[in-house]
Amino acid sequence: MSDTGTGIVSLMNGSGTAYAVSFGYLPDQTTYFNPHATGMGQVDRRPELKALVEKGMEAEMKALSVAGMGAGTAGYSLVPVYVDNVITDRSRKFTPWPELIQRVSNMGVTADFNYITSKGAAVTAAEDAPLSDVTDTEARGSIAMKYLYSVGRVTGVAQASVPSYIIKGSNVSGNGANTATFGNQDAPNAKQYEIIKRANALKQLEEGLIWNGNKTTSVYGGANGSEYDGIIQQQSTTNKVDKNTTALEWADIEAAVEKSYNNTGRPSLAGSDADSLVDVRKLMIDNFRYTPKDMIGTAGYGVPASVVIETMVGPVPLVPSQYLSTTTAEKSIYFLDTEHIEMRVLQDMTYEDLAKTNDSQKFMLKVYEALVLKAPSFNSFIGEIK
Repeated sequence: MSDTGTGIVSLMNGSGTAYAVSFGYLPDQTTYFNPHATGMGQVDRRPELKALVEKGMEAEMKALSVAGMGAGTAGYSLVPVYVDNVITDRSRKFTPWPELIQRVSNMGVTADFNYITSKGAAVTAAEDAPLSDVTDTEARGSIAMKYLYSVGRVTGVAQASVPSYIIKGSNVSGNGANTATFGNQDAPNAKQYEIIKRANALKQLEEGLIWNGNKTTSVYGGANGSEYDGIIQQQSTTNKVDKNTTALEWADIEAAVEKSYNNTGRPSLAGSDADSLVDVRKLMIDNFRYTPKDMIGTAGYGVPASVVIETMVGPVPLVPSQYLSTTTAEKSIYFLDTEHIEMRVLQDMTYEDLAKTNDSQKFMLKVYEALVLKAPSFNSFIGEIK
């Protein structure tokens, strides 16, 4: 960077006068100080900029004052608006659970499966005694596919005029625990910007349905009957440890896992609201002298867990969902035997253009799927936690 007074004065003759006095030849949107970065990412260019500002200050004081320019859209008529090319998504949510449930291809508009409800007992008998055959009981489960849509539209004017942006906090990595964060996504044009937002909305709907979906009523604004039942509906009251609005205790965790075990389940993953996860952390610290670092583990598929619970059936990672309620008496922890839980998929996320009738492009993203809990009795949960 040049620090000559002549260079500063020459910069001030252009449209970037105020910017050049402070930042010289640094490109717009350059990070010149970041106290949070580590290693090679550390940056502090303030010392070199200080000298630049001091040499340009005198010339700037002699220049035209913005106070005398008159009011305009940007506050002053001759001062243009410089919009940050980074857009922050304040509506973002973590969506780890679509990545934690196995996705299984499905033919047809229903997910059909058989299961055994009872077997005829084996018997002991005397030598060469007459033997009778036994009867087993099987049943058929059938869950209808449901259809998820996210529709967008971009006008021709928007495509011609909207510049490229970076959507900060758009690309979700993991569940937010430990180092799993939201990443940035590039939106080089208006249509791509709209597609990214619609894709995120569809993924958020999927996470919500996994937990709260209700095939009878509409939880997320669709017509009644348009949703599939989520975990809460399909598990219902099976193997429930009812807290009846009392505080969580370690004995509740043991009791819930035992209920699953006694019904031949083997929970391999747990899900909860954020408050209940914090409750578990406190119990592990108070009862077993765990440190927060001791609790960290992996839930699978690269999704970290901030708590791994040691149970009678082995370690069970606990992953929170932002779609589970933190309201007193609605808090819950679900222990899931994920080997018998599937997301049956008729068609995974697909892009499709819709009819063009105006000076715009309309499109949709869609998923055809249904959540299947083949054996709710293998799972358990703690409900109505204070």
